[in-house]
Amino acid sequence: MIKASCPICETKLSGRTTADLPYLPFCSRRCKTIDLGRWLGEAYHLPAEDQDDPSENETTEVP
Repeated sequence: MIKASCPICETKLSGRTTADLPYLPFCSRRCKTIDLGRWLGEAYHLPAEDQDDPSENETTEVP
């Protein structure tokens, strides 16, 4: 048994298999589309790792 809740509208979902829940983790195509729109509209952000400056990684040898 699969139990979850939609991350957009918080509707409770339950089904025996993923075939019973075709939009999992969403409850419907509407909520899936809303989530996609938020990603495309940059409402969601993934944390970025700072890129080290390559010149800082170079060691200077002193003769």
